[in-house]
Parts: sequence; structure tokens; C-alpha cells
Amino acid sequence: MKQLRKFLRLTSRERQLVINTFILLGLIRLALWLLPFQTLRRLVAKISQPSPKAQGVNQTNLSKIVGAVNLSSRYMPGGVKCLARALTTQVLMSRCGYSPQLRIGVAKGEGGKLEAHAWVENQGQVVIGYLRDLSRFTPLPSFKGGKL
Repeated sequence: MKQLRKFLRLTSRERQLVINTFILLGLIRLALWLLPFQTLRRLVAKISQPSPKAQGVNQTNLSKIVGAVNLSSRYMPGGVKCLARALTTQVLMSRCGYSPQLRIGVAKGEGGKLEAHAWVENQGQVVIGYLRDLSRFTPLPSFKGGKL
């Protein structure tokens, strides 16, 4: 009940952002299960076009975008992996006029097991997906224009 009151205290624009984020996050999770990654990247590139309403950067505060992704992730059934969170953040940021960079890094874990992590950067700063040991992940080459 406390969460519902918090949600209702948001402005209508903030509520709309949270609802849209929840739907987008669910669709991206589904697409990660069903589609090849290259196909998903092309779709993400198409839906990431800046909104005609976004006349320049900061149409929506970056912290509100990240907050909406974090909130939506908490209430998504089955949990959300870092790649779905990063792709969702990338789409929302791009739509608002930002220039996010999706990063996917790999590292060797204990026992030589390969680990991967995804995060989003904006102007060299990690926006979502920060880990204390993020530096141990070797970033793969950046994705340009939705192509691998």
C-alpha cells in the first residue's frame, strides 16, 4: 500500500515514465529470449529515435530515467538481468535526446568461468550497471548504428 501511495504522489509525467518503462523493460526481456541479438539491436535502434518533442538533451532528467528503470526492475516478475536494464535505459535516454553508450564487458570469474556484464555510459560516466569491480570487465567494441 505504501508503494501505491508513493506512485500516486508522482506527477502524471513521472507516472507515465514509470509505466512506459515497465512495459518497455518487459518487452525487451521477452525479445532477449525470442530474438537473435543482432535483430534485437536493430529493433532497439529503431525505437531509440529521439522524440520530436525532445528539443535537445535533458527533456527528461537522467536520474528520473534511471529511477524508473530501477523501480520497474524491482517489480518485474522473475527479476531482470543487466542487459535488459541497460538496453531499456539506452532506449529511454536516446528518446530524450541523450547519447548513451551501451557497454558489454567480459571477465574471467573464479575457476576460469566466463562472466559478462552490461552497463550504459553517458559522457564517460556509468549511468546504470555500476559495479564496484567494473574495471575487471574488458569492454567489447562499442555497437554503432545497431550493427555488431
